[in-house]
Amino acid sequence: MEIKIINSDNEMKDAYHVRTQVFVEEQGVPKELEIDDLEKEAMHFIGYIDGEPVAASRMRFVDGYAKLERVCILDRFRGQGYGKEIIFFMEKIAKEKGLGKSKLNGQTHAEEFYLHLGYQTISGEFMDAGIPHVTMTKSLL
Repeated sequence: MEIKIINSDNEMKDAYHVRTQVFVEEQGVPKELEIDDLEKEAMHFIGYIDGEPVAASRMRFVDGYAKLERVCILDRFRGQGYGKEIIFFMEKIAKEKGLGKSKLNGQTHAEEFYLHLGYQTISGEFMDAGIPHVTMTKSLL
């Protein structure tokens, strides 16, 4: 998978397409919650396979953390290591920006995935957009 930091309107359109497919259409998140007022302050990522957008995410820098958000892979491309690739790419960028820790609010069904990538759960379960989540952190040092 080719992962890029988004720097064009077309790449952003591709990311919104992947996010809409996964979060809005598949998981039922209202579009106004998925595309929010934090989009402009975030760094966005897109993953392509043979020119097709299949993965997307965003990252914000909050309270000394690289906050990984909106991580998603199209359904037919899951289970092939692409989620791990985009997370590691984002962590690499965070380290390059001088951040030593990352944080995310992961859906509980993905908690095991993040645990395998070195994240630790630091919260109880909470609801976000009607979906159970937990907060997780990782040292990048």
